[in-house]
Amino acid sequence: MTATELGDYLRSRRALVRPDTAGLISTGTRRVPGLRREEVALLAGLSADYYIRLEQGRERSPSAQVLNALGAALRLDDDGRAHLFRLAGLAPRPARPAVAERVDPGLLRLMEAWPTHPALVYNRAYDVLAANSIARALFDGFTFSGNLMLLLFLDPRARDFYVEWPTVAANSVAGFRLGHGAAPDDPRVRAVLTELLEHSPEFRDLWSSHDARGKTLDTKVLHHADVGVMKLSMKTFDVRAAPGQELVVYDAEPGSRSAEGLLLLGTIAATAARNA
Repeated sequence: MTATELGDYLRSRRALVRPDTAGLISTGTRRVPGLRREEVALLAGLSADYYIRLEQGRERSPSAQVLNALGAALRLDDDGRAHLFRLAGLAPRPARPAVAERVDPGLLRLMEAWPTHPALVYNRAYDVLAANSIARALFDGFTFSGNLMLLLFLDPRARDFYVEWPTVAANSVAGFRLGHGAAPDDPRVRAVLTELLEHSPEFRDLWSSHDARGKTLDTKVLHHADVGVMKLSMKTFDVRAAPGQELVVYDAEPGSRSAEGLLLLGTIAATAARNA
C-alpha cells in the first residue's frame, strides 16, 4: 500500500473524532470535521510537523510505537488498528497473495448437514466458493450470485432483497476494504474492486470513506420472493485451514415467522434437489 493510502486513512479517521469526546476543548472556528492535525499530534504525543508529513505521504516509516499512539488518539477498534498497521507495512501479509479457491470437503459435508441453515463460504474477493442447498435457494435468481459484492451493488434485485440495503452496503464495503488491506495485490480482489469502482457510484462513495472492519455477528432482513420477509442472524467464522476464506451461517429465532420461512425455504431446496 502507498503512503498516500495511509494518509487518506488517517484523514478519514480524524474526521470522525469530535474534540469533546477526545477530551479537548474546542476553540475558534473549526474548518474541518473532527480533529485538527495538530490535535491528533497532541493526543498521540507527536510533533505536528511529523504528523502532517505522515498524512501528506512525506514520512514513510512510522514505528509500531507511533502507530499504537495514533490508534489510541483516533480511537480505532481492533480492525481499524490492524488496517492501520497493514497500510504502514508493519503487519504480515499472505505469502501467496492469491485467494484460496478450494473448500475443504469436510466443511462441505458439514454445510450440507444444515438443511434449515443457509451457509456460504467466500474469499477475500467475496466470490462464493461453496453454498449448501438452502443457501442456493435463498440466493436463487440473482445475476451476480457468484460474487456477493457484485450482487449487492450491480444486481437490480438486491435493493428489494436486502430490506436495509444502505446498512448492508456500508458494512460490506468496510469488510471488503479490510480484506483488500490484507491482500492488496491479489488479482481477483483488485478485479472486483475495479469493476465496482467503474460501475457503482454508491460503492465509490462508500469506498472513499475508508471504513475497514470485519464482522462476527450481524442481522439481516431479507425479502425472498417465495418465502417473504425473514430477519436472520448472520454468524461469520474464519476458515483456519484456508486463510482468506470465511464461513457465513444464517439462523432465525426459534418459533419466529423467520424460522418458519427457513423451513419453507428448506422444503423448496429439497424439492429442487429431487427434481434436478
